[in-house]
Amino acid sequence: QLQASGGGLVQSGGSLRLSCAASGFKFDDYLIVWFRQAPGKEREGVSCVNSGGSTYFADSVKGRFTISRDNTKKTVYLEMNNLKPEDTAVYYCAAKNVYGIAWCQYSYGMEYWGEGTLVTVSS
Repeated sequence: QLQASGGGLVQSGGSLRLSCAASGFKFDDYLIVWFRQAPGKEREGVSCVNSGGSTYFADSVKGRFTISRDNTKKTVYLEMNNLKPEDTAVYYCAAKNVYGIAWCQYSYGMEYWGEGTLVTVSS
């Protein structure tokens, strides 16, 4: 299971930290991905981190978002800075037992999904 948390309402330029807590599977081996879906848009891969610590960021968030994982806590964090109104979306975390970070861009094939957490950025 995955549980995402940390969403909320923030003004443009503000920051939020999302958490994705895992249970019930061998977390250390898994690729953990953050997706987001804005109203009327397709779900997109925002960022991910694999078991080796390699990361991926979508071009739209590079330089503003960071991702980290704490295997002792079985949690992945998405630190979002300089938030923009276009970052408004429901954010989901997902997991797949794979190493390649190319999977970060594809929502199909994910083995576990968390409930979404809503991020709203006001202008």
